Amino acid sequence: MQRISNGQRFTGCRAVVTGVGLVSPVGIGTEESWQALLGGKSGVARISLFDTSSFPSQIAGEVKGFRPESFIERKELKKMARFIQFAIAASEFAMKQADYRVDRVNSERTGIYIGSGIGGFEIVEREHVKLLEQGVSKVSPSLITASIINLASAQISIRFGISGPNLACATACTTGAHAIGEAFRLIQRGDADVMICGGTEAAITPLCVAGFCAMRALSTRNYSPEQASRPWDAERDGFVIAEGAGILVLEEREHALKRGASVLAELVGYGRNADAHHHVTPRQDGTGALRVMELALTDAGLEPKQIQYINAHATSTLLGDRAEANAIRKLFQRHASQLIISSTKSMTGHLLGGSGALEAGITVLALRDQIVPPTINHCCPDQDYQLNFSLERARHIQLHYAMTNSFGFGGSNACLVFRKHSPETNICEESVKNAD
Repeated sequence: MQRISNGQRFTGCRAVVTGVGLVSPVGIGTEESWQALLGGKSGVARISLFDTSSFPSQIAGEVKGFRPESFIERKELKKMARFIQFAIAASEFAMKQADYRVDRVNSERTGIYIGSGIGGFEIVEREHVKLLEQGVSKVSPSLITASIINLASAQISIRFGISGPNLACATACTTGAHAIGEAFRLIQRGDADVMICGGTEAAITPLCVAGFCAMRALSTRNYSPEQASRPWDAERDGFVIAEGAGILVLEEREHALKRGASVLAELVGYGRNADAHHHVTPRQDGTGALRVMELALTDAGLEPKQIQYINAHATSTLLGDRAEANAIRKLFQRHASQLIISSTKSMTGHLLGGSGALEAGITVLALRDQIVPPTINHCCPDQDYQLNFSLERARHIQLHYAMTNSFGFGGSNACLVFRKHSPETNICEESVKNAD
């Protein structure tokens, strides 16, 4: 095993995805969410979780019909904010698909890396009202442990008896991708055989939505919620806040094959960097986004022309969509016109810290099924973008390599590259050949 810095390849143990768990505005469960996305279904509607009559933006991608008691005992629910509940449910789906069970033998070689951008905001808001109106004695003793970000990982550790690495991160909208990428590094280093990793978010709360409204970041297309999230469209007016979770079971390849697991895809590249530019807006020339994609490709030992599909970060904001499109054009050059690009946020809205993991799961499923989900609501093409967007309908295509981007406040960037898994191919040897 060899580690090389400065953007060169990190070689070591290989990591494959054996399970994907999705809880999203378009479905509760992996296959339900996936089929809804392939069908171009929007999960955006008017907010039902609280009264939005005084809010400029009154729409969101809520996880409707979610029954936490289906996954968690009622007596435990008060100890867990909604983002933790989503993470547990998504982990259940992922581990079931992976057919992975934790026991005394594998517990210490199994780890967790799950993040959130916001955490348990609804708990904090509720208990603050109690403090102001009823006094300190009425504040819940579960306030802290029900709301802090690392408790998603902790509760999953307790639930399944997982005693290996237990970590969390909070890097705004890159959180989910960072958690998966850093879990990848743990497996490459040999620190774990299996990592339950991803992101989760439940930030549709009065204060959080009010904060984004104050920033003028949210779409105000309240009269047409399902059409509000419209990446790259000339009439886009902001992102649509959403909730949910994406969890992957990431596994050392030989470990997975030895136990007879079904491999969905292989994670072959990871990049992360910072714009070092502004606390909210990205670099408009796209240099930060371009560089993070370069880092991921170098890590995978690939050239840009080998990528067939990008699940873009594209949130439906004027500046963000433009910066990513600029980066894609610069990096892929002539190949950019052959890439298929889609933004599934057009259907799910933006899960903030959960988005990168949700979209990583979607990218894995695209490789598994050799089909690319669409971008909906692209009604008025922005002439600045001469790119090959997958629009309105899912597209069957031969996929070998796919990329997913995540960019967040503070200039945080992450990129993951996945490969269709072929048991007979030695990806390490092939990647070195391609890099040469």
